[in-house]
Amino acid sequence: MPLTYTGCFITLEGPEGAGKTTQLKQLSKQLDILGINHIVTRDPGGTPLGRQIRRILLNPENPVNPMTELLLYQADRAQHVSEIIMPALKEGQLVLCDRYTDSTMAYQGYARGIDFKLIEELNQIATGGLKPEMTILFDLESSEGLARLHPGGHDRLEREALEFHLKVREGYHQLVKKEPERWKVIDASKPMTIVQTELRKLMIDKLAGKFDIEGLLD
Repeated sequence: MPLTYTGCFITLEGPEGAGKTTQLKQLSKQLDILGINHIVTRDPGGTPLGRQIRRILLNPENPVNPMTELLLYQADRAQHVSEIIMPALKEGQLVLCDRYTDSTMAYQGYARGIDFKLIEELNQIATGGLKPEMTILFDLESSEGLARLHPGGHDRLEREALEFHLKVREGYHQLVKKEPERWKVIDASKPMTIVQTELRKLMIDKLAGKFDIEGLLD
Protein backbone atom coordinates (compact mmCIF):
# COMPACT_ATOMS: atom_id res chain seq x y z
CA MET A 1 0.00 0.00 0.00
CA PRO A 2 1.58 3.34 -1.05
CA LEU A 3 2.37 5.88 1.64
CA THR A 4 0.20 9.00 1.56
CA TYR A 5 1.04 12.41 2.99
CA THR A 6 0.69 16.08 2.04
CA GLY A 7 4.19 17.28 2.94
CA CYS A 8 7.48 16.88 1.07
CA PHE A 9 10.46 14.75 2.05
CA ILE A 10 13.94 15.82 0.89
CA THR A 11 17.26 14.34 2.01
CA LEU A 12 20.82 15.64 1.83
CA GLU A 13 23.76 13.31 1.39
CA GLY A 14 27.51 13.55 0.97
CA PRO A 15 30.92 12.34 2.08
CA GLU A 16 32.62 13.65 5.21
CA GLY A 17 33.47 17.36 5.09
CA ALA A 18 31.20 18.18 2.14
CA GLY A 19 29.43 20.90 4.11
CA LYS A 20 25.85 19.70 3.75
CA THR A 21 25.00 20.27 7.42
CA THR A 22 26.18 23.88 7.30
CA GLN A 23 24.31 24.47 4.05
CA LEU A 24 21.16 22.95 5.53
CA LYS A 25 21.29 25.30 8.52
CA GLN A 26 21.56 28.32 6.21
CA LEU A 27 18.67 27.10 4.09
CA SER A 28 16.52 26.55 7.19
CA LYS A 29 17.13 30.13 8.35
CA GLN A 30 15.84 31.47 5.03
CA LEU A 31 12.80 29.17 5.15
CA ASP A 32 12.05 30.50 8.63
CA ILE A 33 12.19 34.07 7.32
CA LEU A 34 9.72 33.13 4.58
CA GLY A 35 7.43 31.44 7.09
CA ILE A 36 7.61 28.06 5.35
CA ASN A 37 6.56 25.29 7.71
CA HIS A 38 9.43 22.82 7.82
CA ILE A 39 11.54 20.68 10.08
CA VAL A 40 15.24 19.88 9.92
CA THR A 41 16.29 16.52 11.28
CA ARG A 42 19.18 14.11 10.98
CA ASP A 43 19.92 10.41 10.56
CA PRO A 44 21.11 9.14 12.96
CA GLY A 45 20.07 11.21 15.95
CA GLY A 46 16.71 12.75 15.08
CA THR A 47 14.96 11.50 18.22
CA PRO A 48 15.90 11.28 21.92
CA LEU A 49 16.54 7.55 21.48
CA GLY A 50 18.40 8.24 18.25
CA ARG A 51 20.75 10.67 19.95
CA GLN A 52 21.82 7.92 22.32
CA ILE A 53 22.38 5.56 19.37
CA ARG A 54 24.34 8.27 17.55
CA ARG A 55 26.72 8.67 20.49
CA ILE A 56 27.37 4.93 20.48
CA LEU A 57 27.91 4.80 16.72
CA LEU A 58 30.26 7.77 16.42
CA ASN A 59 32.28 7.43 19.62
CA PRO A 60 35.84 6.67 18.43
CA GLU A 61 36.46 4.65 21.59
CA ASN A 62 33.74 2.14 20.68
CA PRO A 63 34.83 -0.83 18.53
CA VAL A 64 31.69 -1.61 16.52
CA ASN A 65 31.21 -4.72 14.42
CA PRO A 66 29.98 -3.84 10.87
CA MET A 67 26.72 -5.78 11.30
CA THR A 68 26.15 -4.18 14.69
CA GLU A 69 26.74 -0.81 13.06
CA LEU A 70 24.19 -1.56 10.34
CA LEU A 71 21.53 -2.70 12.80
CA LEU A 72 22.03 0.30 15.08
CA TYR A 73 21.51 2.64 12.13
CA GLN A 74 18.32 0.80 11.23
CA ALA A 75 17.04 0.90 14.81
CA ASP A 76 17.58 4.65 14.86
CA ARG A 77 15.83 4.99 11.49
CA ALA A 78 12.76 3.00 12.48
CA GLN A 79 12.24 5.25 15.51
CA HIS A 80 13.01 8.38 13.48
CA VAL A 81 10.49 7.68 10.73
CA SER A 82 7.67 6.73 13.09
CA GLU A 83 8.26 9.46 15.68
CA ILE A 84 9.37 12.45 13.61
CA ILE A 85 9.35 12.15 9.83
CA MET A 86 5.98 10.58 8.98
CA PRO A 87 3.95 12.65 11.49
CA ALA A 88 5.46 15.84 10.04
CA LEU A 89 4.78 14.76 6.46
CA LYS A 90 1.18 13.91 7.30
CA GLU A 91 0.81 17.41 8.77
CA GLY A 92 1.88 18.86 5.43
CA GLN A 93 5.34 19.96 6.47
CA LEU A 94 8.52 20.08 4.43
CA VAL A 95 10.96 17.61 6.00
CA LEU A 96 14.68 18.13 5.36
CA CYS A 97 16.80 15.24 6.60
CA ASP A 98 20.59 15.28 6.94
CA ARG A 99 21.38 11.73 5.71
CA TYR A 100 18.98 8.82 5.31
CA THR A 101 18.97 5.35 3.75
CA ASP A 102 21.42 6.26 0.99
CA SER A 103 24.12 6.85 3.60
CA THR A 104 23.70 3.27 4.72
CA MET A 105 24.10 2.01 1.17
CA ALA A 106 27.23 4.14 0.67
CA TYR A 107 28.91 3.56 4.03
CA GLN A 108 27.82 0.07 5.09
CA GLY A 109 27.27 -1.28 1.57
CA TYR A 110 29.91 0.11 -0.75
CA ALA A 111 32.53 0.90 1.90
CA ARG A 112 31.98 -1.89 4.46
CA GLY A 113 31.04 -4.50 1.88
CA ILE A 114 27.79 -5.64 3.52
CA ASP A 115 25.34 -7.32 1.13
CA PHE A 116 23.29 -4.71 -0.75
CA LYS A 117 20.14 -6.83 -0.80
CA LEU A 118 20.24 -7.20 2.98
CA ILE A 119 20.65 -3.45 3.42
CA GLU A 120 17.77 -2.75 1.05
CA GLU A 121 15.52 -5.16 2.95
CA LEU A 122 16.42 -3.60 6.29
CA ASN A 123 15.91 -0.09 4.90
CA GLN A 124 12.45 -1.14 3.73
CA ILE A 125 11.58 -2.57 7.14
CA ALA A 126 12.91 0.40 9.10
CA THR A 127 11.25 3.06 6.95
CA GLY A 128 8.01 1.32 6.05
CA GLY A 129 8.89 2.05 2.44
CA LEU A 130 9.29 5.81 2.84
CA LYS A 131 11.66 7.21 0.19
CA PRO A 132 12.75 10.82 -0.38
CA GLU A 133 11.11 12.74 -3.19
CA MET A 134 14.47 14.36 -3.91
CA THR A 135 17.98 13.64 -2.66
CA ILE A 136 20.77 16.20 -2.99
CA LEU A 137 24.35 14.97 -3.09
CA PHE A 138 27.05 17.41 -1.99
CA ASP A 139 29.92 15.94 -3.94
CA LEU A 140 33.54 16.52 -2.94
CA GLU A 141 36.90 14.80 -3.35
CA SER A 142 37.46 12.59 -0.32
CA SER A 143 40.89 14.02 0.51
CA GLU A 144 39.55 17.57 0.39
CA GLY A 145 36.60 16.71 2.59
CA LEU A 146 38.78 15.07 5.23
CA ALA A 147 41.13 18.07 5.18
CA ARG A 148 38.20 20.31 6.08
CA LEU A 149 37.44 18.44 9.29
CA HIS A 150 38.36 19.96 12.64
CA PRO A 151 41.70 18.51 13.84
CA GLY A 152 41.31 16.26 16.86
CA GLY A 153 37.53 16.26 16.69
CA HIS A 154 37.06 13.36 14.31
CA ASP A 155 34.38 10.80 15.13
CA ARG A 156 34.72 7.07 14.55
CA LEU A 157 33.71 7.15 10.88
CA GLU A 158 35.73 10.26 10.08
CA ARG A 159 38.82 8.42 11.38
CA GLU A 160 38.50 5.67 8.81
CA ALA A 161 41.30 5.38 6.25
CA LEU A 162 41.18 7.37 3.03
CA GLU A 163 40.42 4.17 1.09
CA PHE A 164 37.17 3.80 3.05
CA HIS A 165 36.09 7.35 2.20
CA LEU A 166 36.97 6.86 -1.47
CA LYS A 167 34.62 3.87 -1.52
CA VAL A 168 31.88 5.95 0.14
CA ARG A 169 32.12 8.63 -2.54
CA GLU A 170 32.15 6.08 -5.34
CA GLY A 171 29.13 4.46 -3.71
CA TYR A 172 27.22 7.72 -3.92
CA HIS A 173 28.12 8.05 -7.58
CA GLN A 174 26.76 4.56 -8.24
CA LEU A 175 23.53 5.39 -6.42
CA VAL A 176 23.10 8.50 -8.55
CA LYS A 177 23.49 6.41 -11.70
CA LYS A 178 20.83 3.96 -10.51
CA GLU A 179 18.19 6.63 -9.76
CA PRO A 180 19.10 9.79 -11.70
CA GLU A 181 15.53 11.07 -11.55
CA ARG A 182 15.66 11.33 -7.74
CA TRP A 183 19.20 12.64 -7.29
CA LYS A 184 20.55 16.16 -7.78
CA VAL A 185 24.30 16.75 -7.49
CA ILE A 186 26.01 19.91 -6.25
CA ASP A 187 29.75 20.47 -6.58
CA ALA A 188 30.63 21.10 -2.93
CA SER A 189 34.14 22.32 -3.80
CA LYS A 190 32.66 25.64 -4.95
CA PRO A 191 32.50 28.65 -2.57
CA MET A 192 29.85 28.31 0.14
CA THR A 193 27.73 31.16 -1.23
CA ILE A 194 27.54 29.53 -4.66
CA VAL A 195 26.69 26.16 -3.14
CA GLN A 196 23.91 27.78 -1.12
CA THR A 197 22.50 29.49 -4.22
CA GLU A 198 22.49 26.20 -6.13
CA LEU A 199 20.80 24.46 -3.20
CA ARG A 200 18.05 27.09 -3.07
CA LYS A 201 17.48 26.84 -6.83
CA LEU A 202 16.97 23.10 -6.50
CA MET A 203 14.51 23.66 -3.69
CA ILE A 204 12.55 26.21 -5.73
CA ASP A 205 12.34 23.87 -8.71
CA LYS A 206 11.10 21.05 -6.49
CA LEU A 207 8.71 22.95 -4.25
CA ALA A 208 7.19 25.51 -6.62
CA GLY A 209 3.42 25.19 -6.49
CA LYS A 210 3.48 23.27 -3.21
CA PHE A 211 4.98 25.96 -0.98
CA ASP A 212 5.24 29.74 -1.34
CA ILE A 213 8.98 29.98 -1.87
CA GLU A 214 9.33 32.87 -4.33
CA GLY A 215 11.64 34.78 -1.98
CA LEU A 216 14.09 31.94 -1.41
CA LEU A 217 16.74 33.50 -3.67
CA ASP A 218 16.36 37.05 -2.35
